[in-house]
Amino acid sequence: MIVLATLIEALAQILHMLINIYIWVIIIAALISWVRPDPYNPIVQVLRRLTEPVYEFIRRYVPTVIGGIDLAPIAIILGLQFLDLFAVKLLFALVNAL
Repeated sequence: MIVLATLIEALAQILHMLINIYIWVIIIAALISWVRPDPYNPIVQVLRRLTEPVYEFIRRYVPTVIGGIDLAPIAIILGLQFLDLFAVKLLFALVNAL
């Protein structure tokens, strides 16, 4: 039983870490988009590849451009924070119940 609890706790920690890393990727991509980045820069290309698919998914269902400002990064960060607070805390509660 302790092995299962430790495994679930490790998975919860990894999920929490991945969510936080992706939040920072979104923040950095949003900050870089405020200037005119070189589209051939490898860092800009990586950030676009990591964020654009999720932006497009959100934009397909919710209009995110309001007054010329794209709110897709904020919507994604809020969703990730909810996932972090709900799923990760739920996994930790499951570990404590075991």
